[in-house]
Amino acid sequence: MDPRVLLVMTTVPDLATGERLARLLVEARLAACVNIIAGVTSIYRWQGAVEQASEHQLLIKTSASRYADVEEALRVHHPYETPEIIALPVSDGSPAYLRWLADESDPREPVYA
Repeated sequence: MDPRVLLVMTTVPDLATGERLARLLVEARLAACVNIIAGVTSIYRWQGAVEQASEHQLLIKTSASRYADVEEALRVHHPYETPEIIALPVSDGSPAYLRWLADESDPREPVYA
């Protein structure tokens, strides 16, 4: 098992979408935990225009070995045409927390299909 830990980030248009994606990822053991941060304002360029949107940020904690499955689940179930899917390595952390995270994102159970 790859012991490295990732923080995967994505934004969603509303709380219901965030809760649905978070539950899907955790129930499929693709993530140990997903935090939903409400009230994010995003300013971005899309199709040649500068846009602004109110969104919710998802912080997805997972093992690096699960990243491809997390990305696939987000691409399939995300409502955006081109969703933000960014993974950042976690360089350090509480050993007990990192061990828990690795255990809870272990594919002992059936993975996302």
